[in-house]
Amino acid sequence: MLIAAEKSRQLTGSLDSSTGGMTRKERFTFLDCFDMRYGTLACLLKEVIKFTLYYIRAVHVHKVKTSATQKSLTDNLSKGKTLEEAINSARQAGNASARRASLEVKHIIVPLMTSVWDLIETLYVGGTPAEGTVRCISGFIGAYGGGLIGEGDAGWLGFLLGSQMGGWVGGRIGLMAYDTWNGVLHLIQVLNSLPIAK
Repeated sequence: MLIAAEKSRQLTGSLDSSTGGMTRKERFTFLDCFDMRYGTLACLLKEVIKFTLYYIRAVHVHKVKTSATQKSLTDNLSKGKTLEEAINSARQAGNASARRASLEVKHIIVPLMTSVWDLIETLYVGGTPAEGTVRCISGFIGAYGGGLIGEGDAGWLGFLLGSQMGGWVGGRIGLMAYDTWNGVLHLIQVLNSLPIAK
């Protein structure tokens, strides 16, 4: 898909290809994040906002789990249960509370915020609404899926890192799909404009 997207960008020209965080006049690359000017500031701000939102979610879930575990442990001990029974019951209550809190925050709010940020960024740098929508949706799916996979492997830190990486990868895959689609449309248009030999 990477090769198809690159060939499609070459076929359609720079004006019809995705911006991918790039302006129409000047191509913005990953290296521009290190220009020590506005490119660095934009990259830093975007990543800090995304990382902060993921961190807030992870801390919230951890606090809810710890609080529910402690409350359940004291309740079970006051009811006269043995220490082992109280610990097992408290662990189950903490895990159930963490799952509820995680579903409230994780699955929708944070990936949605980051994908809307990608939409706004795409429109700001001169991208089309279609490109912004594709990048927004694919970034949301990537952040959502990456968070779930990361959390399954490494807990809340895995969610934090998985969401960050998944959102980035999802956005890039969406832009490749957008460029490939534009290339196919351009190719069809060129083929339709050729004279038909009789």
